[in-house]
Amino acid sequence: MITILAGGTGSVKLARGISKIRDDLVVISNVADNIWLHGLYICPDVDTITYGLAGILDKKRGWGIMDDSFMFMEQMKKLDQDYWFKIGDKDLALHVVRTNFLNNGKSLSWITEWIQKKFSILSPIIPASDNHMETRIETSIGDMHVQEFWVKNHGEINISNIRYQGIENAVANSRAVESIKNSEVIIIAPGNPISSIGPIISLPTIRKELESKKDNVIAISPIIGKSPVSGPASKYMQARGIESSPFGIASYYNNVASNLVISNSDVDYERSIKMLGIDVYKTEIVMQNLEDEINLSNFVLNIFTSA
Repeated sequence: MITILAGGTGSVKLARGISKIRDDLVVISNVADNIWLHGLYICPDVDTITYGLAGILDKKRGWGIMDDSFMFMEQMKKLDQDYWFKIGDKDLALHVVRTNFLNNGKSLSWITEWIQKKFSILSPIIPASDNHMETRIETSIGDMHVQEFWVKNHGEINISNIRYQGIENAVANSRAVESIKNSEVIIIAPGNPISSIGPIISLPTIRKELESKKDNVIAISPIIGKSPVSGPASKYMQARGIESSPFGIASYYNNVASNLVISNSDVDYERSIKMLGIDVYKTEIVMQNLEDEINLSNFVLNIFTSA
């Protein structure tokens, strides 16, 4: 079994690549970017993984369903309602169904599995927790949800702190813990380490299981040089006092992963990372198409099969 810890746009590419070469993939998805909007419960990372594995993801945007329309959002705008978070019309149906199930007592895990089957996805997608938790960004203009910071405010506000609200009461999904326990390889996807992966590995039982299997855990750096491949990873890392570099990534994952894949161009970081006790592997980590996704997936899996 192969388990991948995943966020959204940075993670779906690797999950998609692995799903093309292995039929025993399990995806543990971040839930701390989940948000209530317009009376609906929206799960951006879960849905991005769902659409990606179903083959209907809008690859150009990196989120939502391909060829979707936005009549709902246009009408919301006419009615002077919030329209900063774009919800496609096909996408909207999923949020309505999910919210109805939640209101009728179904768990997020049950709902996600139901959706997975409706989309004929073979790889299980497991929410890291069924409890609501959210990444909050403390900024110069106040505390806000991570989606408000990145989507509504375009990540342009100064950050003073990042925290995971509700994590103290959140219980890790038992299926997620069992998946890590039973996997031959656990992969930390190249998602944002603070907002996409951080909430997952901050759940105590998941972190404990990862620590016990760290030799089987491999992370892929989302940073090349000092810059993220995409998104606000550097800004979030700096807010946490973590160096924005492959070394910073290695330091952040040091207790849960003994292996790190970095870009071929980051050879200068190799020695310092190895001094942390982490094995380093270099390859092309930018995934621009399905071939790149499969190549990186094969590279990662071959590290363990050849060991």
